[in-house]
Amino acid sequence: MNNNRRRNFRARSQKNNFRRRNGSISSNNPNNFNNGNVSFNRNGSMNNLHNVEKTMQKYHQLAKDAQSNGDPVLAQNYLQHADHFLRRYNELNERKESFIDKSNPSENNISKDLISDKEVS
Repeated sequence: MNNNRRRNFRARSQKNNFRRRNGSISSNNPNNFNNGNVSFNRNGSMNNLHNVEKTMQKYHQLAKDAQSNGDPVLAQNYLQHADHFLRRYNELNERKESFIDKSNPSENNISKDLISDKEVS
């Protein structure tokens, strides 16, 4: 192969899906409004329980540092951020527990059977 040779430019096909539209969007119909940020996902970082916990701890530490530096406004700001991530952490925990309960119905049936057996005797 000749490494000094330049490659010719090849135009890409129109399959890059960068600006795909779902059908025709009518400007007269307000129900077709597409914000674009609705499905914005930060690479799954808000859905990972471990990442949410680490972020919550980071904001708690930043709040402590700001308080020790004598900035109560910044400390309160960081605590509000930490509170947001605490709520998200609890939500993910509840979702995880409900998923585990749904995925193991046999264990739930066994525990219900044991409870009903104790009530009979």
